[in-house]
Amino acid sequence: MPIPEILEHNAQQWGREVALVEVNPDKGPALAPDLSWNEAELVMPDLHPGYRKTLTWQEFDAHANRIAHLLIARGVRKGDKVAILLMNCIEWLPIYFGVLKAGALAVPLNFRYAADEIRYCLDLADCSVLVFGAEFVTRVQAVQGEIPKVALQLYLGADCPAFSEDLWGLAAAQSSEKPAVEIVDSDEAAIYFSSGTTGFPKAILHNHAGLVSACVTEQAHHGQTHDDVFLCIPPLYHTGAKMHWFGSFLVGGRAVLLRGATPAWIVQTAARERASIVWLLVPWAQDILDAIESGDIELSQLELSAWRLMHIGAQPVPPSLVKRWQGVFPGHGYDTNYGLSESLGPGCVHLGMENTHKVGAIGVAGYGWQTRILDPDGALVPPGSVGELAVKGPGVMLEYYRDPAATAAVLRDGWLFTGDMAQEDAGGFIFLVDRKKDVIITGGENLYPVQIEDFLRAHPKIKDVAVIGLPDHRLGEIAAAIIEIKPGYNATEAEIMDFCAALPRYKRPRRIVFDQVPRNPTGKIEKPRLRKKYVGESLVAQQTQH
Repeated sequence: MPIPEILEHNAQQWGREVALVEVNPDKGPALAPDLSWNEAELVMPDLHPGYRKTLTWQEFDAHANRIAHLLIARGVRKGDKVAILLMNCIEWLPIYFGVLKAGALAVPLNFRYAADEIRYCLDLADCSVLVFGAEFVTRVQAVQGEIPKVALQLYLGADCPAFSEDLWGLAAAQSSEKPAVEIVDSDEAAIYFSSGTTGFPKAILHNHAGLVSACVTEQAHHGQTHDDVFLCIPPLYHTGAKMHWFGSFLVGGRAVLLRGATPAWIVQTAARERASIVWLLVPWAQDILDAIESGDIELSQLELSAWRLMHIGAQPVPPSLVKRWQGVFPGHGYDTNYGLSESLGPGCVHLGMENTHKVGAIGVAGYGWQTRILDPDGALVPPGSVGELAVKGPGVMLEYYRDPAATAAVLRDGWLFTGDMAQEDAGGFIFLVDRKKDVIITGGENLYPVQIEDFLRAHPKIKDVAVIGLPDHRLGEIAAAIIEIKPGYNATEAEIMDFCAALPRYKRPRRIVFDQVPRNPTGKIEKPRLRKKYVGESLVAQQTQH
């Protein structure tokens, strides 16, 4: 079943029910100190136009059909690639499904891409159409002479620039009926780009069967029903947010798109929209807990009884964070999901809500998936030993588009080699140790930064931490901890070193740096940025000393 058929089923089954909600705090009323709103203001939409928008399932499907007919009328054919460069908004998903209904491939782009990265990705994915929003006019304009393959540029927003055409104005004149395009499960459906935390992004190709498998896997893990309300905060261009929503999509559950990620807005929107499922990134969960503990958020003022599940993915989750969360929200189910864009996001490894006693593990093979932990020769390692995690399942990518060498390096006999180092305990639970490329070799010993980071995050003053390797003339590399302190706190290097005395000596960081820890929009630590900043400084220091 190609994935647009799920949308069509939902439109027939629950046509008049709300499918999508967009909440835009920037256009809404100001929050009072107790996080409450004046209800009288909210029932008068003219006071806050654009604050809250909704689409029913019928409207969602009709908009997607109009987009599909527009693309077809403008020459888009089955197999063409359509890039989507938008901030999260209520139009995002109808555009995405409109591209798929036209038989084309959706190519979501990271909204943080600079102009040269936009140009690179459009060229790599062979995009012939670009859909973009007002926030990107300057960047798109800057590459006008460098994207000859892009024959059609469609703009979403007011004040359409001269080099593009008005998407919504053109689409409004198109039919709302299903287009006559035959799509089968094996047809290519989407190209996603890797996060770029280990280099320039690669183009990851998936088909319709893979997208549908993500719906099934997610719903099997978290038991979404038609009555669940999914609060979506992460960017829709990434597989993480969208594939978690897919579990609700499969059963016609409502999604709320929140444009903004402050602690107050997250919990307030969860309360007002009666959200039952909220997927958070580590920094957001930490910020919410900090705001509650500092008194900036008063839970007694909020009705959060519908909230049943908080889950996290996209990066290693410190057990100390989960313990804090369960102390504040004892009634919440909790889950950790592991995945990659190459495996269609979350779900190939899954902790399970029933396994909170195993917090710290990323879990076991997800629904429909298999896992192995292998040594460099491809042999299984015994329990407790570290090896590379490989996964196999229905969401494994077809290939890295136009990159057969990179594809061959990670796809072997249907197994996807993740580049993540892991170990399995006697019970079969997998613990993520680190990225293969992030392993630090110091004096012949392998250090896994995630283990040191998890330890340091238990310090009450530390908000976030990243451990990287710095060159050392004697040991080869040393571990350096880049530490972000919680607002309102101070800490010294000596204090952190004293705390680290509980670690084995070889695991203790040799250098402490107080700085912000950069994360990308999906929550992953941007270690290349930190290495670029601090490895150079370290080399200069060594040259000065010697």
